[in-house]
Amino acid sequence: MNPNSEFSAELALPPLSVYVHLPWCVRKCPYCDFNSHEARGDIPDDRYVAALLADLENDLPRVWGRPVHSVFFGGGTPSLFSAAAIGRIIDGLRSRLNLVPGAEITLEANPGTVEHDCFEAYRDAGINRVSLGAQSFDDEALRRIGRIHGASEIDRAVESLHRAGLANFNLDLMFGLPGQTVAAAVEDVDRALAHDPAHVSHYQLTLEPNTAFHARPPRLPGESACWAMQEQAADRLQAAGFGQYEISAWARSGAECRHNLNYWRYGDYLGIGAGAHGKVTLPAEGVVMRGSKQRHPRAYLEALDTGRWLAETRAVPAAERVFEFFLNQLRLRDGVRATDFGPRTGLPWSAAEEAVEAAIGKGLLEWSGQRLIPTGTGWRFVNETQALFLPGDPA
Repeated sequence: MNPNSEFSAELALPPLSVYVHLPWCVRKCPYCDFNSHEARGDIPDDRYVAALLADLENDLPRVWGRPVHSVFFGGGTPSLFSAAAIGRIIDGLRSRLNLVPGAEITLEANPGTVEHDCFEAYRDAGINRVSLGAQSFDDEALRRIGRIHGASEIDRAVESLHRAGLANFNLDLMFGLPGQTVAAAVEDVDRALAHDPAHVSHYQLTLEPNTAFHARPPRLPGESACWAMQEQAADRLQAAGFGQYEISAWARSGAECRHNLNYWRYGDYLGIGAGAHGKVTLPAEGVVMRGSKQRHPRAYLEALDTGRWLAETRAVPAAERVFEFFLNQLRLRDGVRATDFGPRTGLPWSAAEEAVEAAIGKGLLEWSGQRLIPTGTGWRFVNETQALFLPGDPA
């Protein structure tokens, strides 16, 4: 296939989402490398809500009038904020942005910090999807990874979700935990499925830099054991009617996370909140801009007085746009939408062609119509495929 003459190389506006970062948590988990901060005393929720909306207003000129398809409250632990505070944020978003009817609005929640009779209030505030950080149903495994909840609290939280009518919920599960056996990892999936979620995130514990686990590594299961955990979990999820649409994401038909899909398809997103990142396409200027906000909550709140919300902003160079596009779309089970490349990057297909041919030559990708589909080998070794698109000559 020679797509050079078929695909546009002009930037076009992709779908737009909003990410809202709420940075406080009860206790920092030893594997967590997110911008989260242990709450010491009361959270300044009123001032933080005011800061979020002022931050948003500063971003508005670049996205004015564009429809917003999803909102995601991440953290930290967003469920430390009351439903009333979340409602004020959503009302502020609606009054300033064009949220489409039925926009997906997700709240991350921790079973150890939710007052479980509040899911009805979160629903009434505008939340229509919840992502619950279960991680495991094994109390000892949870203790080893520093979680503050147990399996019984997960059970109660899910019961509350069902009572509130929030059927569109995700359960986060981790595997490859310290001391975990293959049987225990599969048991976690079975217990998650018994709760009838719409979506399951299933990802391997990794030791990220600047975390307690990286400084003092626990003993983790070996590579072959982790692969067995992943394969057997996949069998269970498929048998229960879930489809794998992304490396670590499984969903019932129609319940794929729209917000995350927009990331992986190289869409645009505003990021508001301490340390939040954003990406905005400006076709008239021929650039894709990235930016991040003041990282520490104290500095972020000070921006209410100084107006200095941005920690960094820059135009993404062409070679990085190629890499970012493939880095994200290669995470998807249905592969790379080649017709998206030009409109999302503003570049001709020739900018990626050498790396694409290298991936095909290595047996990692293959053409299926106008999509580049990972082969069985390519799906297992996604990192190796993505690395071929790093700036520089393909290996």
